[in-house]
Amino acid sequence: MSSDQGWQTWATIPGLVASGVARFGDAEALVDGDLRLTYGQLAERVEHSTRAAIAAVVEPGDRVAIWAPNVWEWIVAALGLLSAGGVLVPINTRFKGGEAAYVLEKSGAKVLFTVNGFLDTDYVALLRSAGAALPDLDKIVVLRGDAPEGTETWEHYLEAGGAIDPAEAPARTAAVHPDDLSDIIFTSGTTGRPKGVMVTHAQTLRVFETWSSFVGLTEGDRYLVVMPFFHTFGYKAGWMAALMRGATVVPQAVFDVDKVLANVEAERISMLPGAPTLYMAILEHPDREKYDLSSLRLAVTGAAAVPVEMIKRMRTELTFTTILTAYGLTECTGTATICRPDDDPETIANTSGRAIPDVEVLVVDDDGDEVPRGEPGEIVVRGYNVMLGYFEDPEQTAEAIDADGWLHTGDIGVMDERGYLDITDRKKDMIIRGGENIYPAEVENLLLGHGGIAQAAVVGVPDERFGEVVLAYVIPRAGADLDPVGVIEWARDNMANYKVPKFVEVVDELPLNASGKVLKFELRERASAAHAPADNQ
Repeated sequence: MSSDQGWQTWATIPGLVASGVARFGDAEALVDGDLRLTYGQLAERVEHSTRAAIAAVVEPGDRVAIWAPNVWEWIVAALGLLSAGGVLVPINTRFKGGEAAYVLEKSGAKVLFTVNGFLDTDYVALLRSAGAALPDLDKIVVLRGDAPEGTETWEHYLEAGGAIDPAEAPARTAAVHPDDLSDIIFTSGTTGRPKGVMVTHAQTLRVFETWSSFVGLTEGDRYLVVMPFFHTFGYKAGWMAALMRGATVVPQAVFDVDKVLANVEAERISMLPGAPTLYMAILEHPDREKYDLSSLRLAVTGAAAVPVEMIKRMRTELTFTTILTAYGLTECTGTATICRPDDDPETIANTSGRAIPDVEVLVVDDDGDEVPRGEPGEIVVRGYNVMLGYFEDPEQTAEAIDADGWLHTGDIGVMDERGYLDITDRKKDMIIRGGENIYPAEVENLLLGHGGIAQAAVVGVPDERFGEVVLAYVIPRAGADLDPVGVIEWARDNMANYKVPKFVEVVDELPLNASGKVLKFELRERASAAHAPADNQ
């Protein structure tokens, strides 16, 4: 059976696992340290994981969360719960306890898979310190590390599946429908609270069959997945796309350039996507020549400005033959536009490609009318890839998707005569720090949890290393004596590290318009003038 017969052949993500056995059987599917699994062996592990999910009383439609780094257990746990009819809820490993608790509470997750000891973090203790009730959460399973009281180990979780009739797993898997919900991925928003994006099995498979086809991912490729599994990129464009095409998944839990170089050489990696910072770090690495990187063939980048010179150097100094950029957001299953393999370096660096097949992308004015090519406007997307909506949030869904089915991205872009899209402005007030999306409203909301802060306004400032970093203007409460360093230290304890302000300025007032709205553009100008990139070394 060909690896590119089409997503309809697999129909569902569990169907992809079964198809992989028939198509690729003894080929390597997953390599993580000493563990090496063929496609057949992976399917056996997933069958055990499916029975364990059934034993944990995961019913069709139940939400199950994973709060863990890129490890093989993440993949097997996810495929098991999906095969049992569950709905996957990935959680950012950088989240603090309160942030993770919100996602668990909002989604009503029944089971949580996590780890203990990753980057010296006890995730269970973090969660419990938040003090959230979480009435729907029945079970916490520790994939790696010691299992604290009230939790169970991954091994014990799998053993419980042994009590389930082996015939139940395939029966449950066969009942999963292409239009069933496969996952709810929480993405931050201007309301200050993450929103759960609902996507189906069919949407995911169709988008990433197209994506992997344009990229040229094929049977025998070896795919180093550095992008986090909790992102659409690491999850769907990562290990799932690899399994669709017969490639070998090599997860890497932490972004470390030395580890990347070592993995590329040791595992003969051919597929290596990442943010521009990854490729620049490789190109500028002082010991790059000591590693054999000749296996590198495919690259996909984006999420930040892409230098033309970097693309040229990737082709001349490294062995990449295909380098692509793409554009998408969680609300459109991760992909709306993509460059084509034969595009020139300027097109790849200066645009995010053109619409994927069977998806419409337009640039419109405030009335929803398409603007002339070459003029800026809001990017809107319509097609099979647009989310079903935000989980249990019809009002926010109606704001995002209009009556004609257009997803309003809030991103500003310019489309050329060829249909290629250049993203010219951030999504509303969004800050992009090293490829991580940060929404000021969410950080402001978290800062207001500090007992001494009355008001907060967050903007991005240029940074040589990360592209942008966070600056917070804060007004103290009456009688409070705010120390910027103390606010930053408090933020480190209460929010994901990429959201933590690099700079805090204590002010008496914020610039407001006539209706009392903070004039963010004035703050951005003030911040950029005060914190030029040269100051951020």
